Amino acid sequence: MGGCIGWLAGLITKSPLSLLGNILIGMLGSSLGHSVAGLVGLAAYGPLARLAVSVGGAVLLIGILRFFGIM
Repeated sequence: MGGCIGWLAGLITKSPLSLLGNILIGMLGSSLGHSVAGLVGLAAYGPLARLAVSVGGAVLLIGILRFFGIM
């Protein structure tokens, strides 16, 4: 699942990632997205909402990595 989330985030941000990169970005970004959503008081109910929060977190993670020049 992490690979799919990372792949979708890569498409949104136009960041070509390897398979391992997609998996790592997807897993870490999903955790980040759900943590941020919980901090602001949002809860993702249902598979589509969880997917949207996970992809949003992965996009946020790619943005953070780009900001610090890591990606």
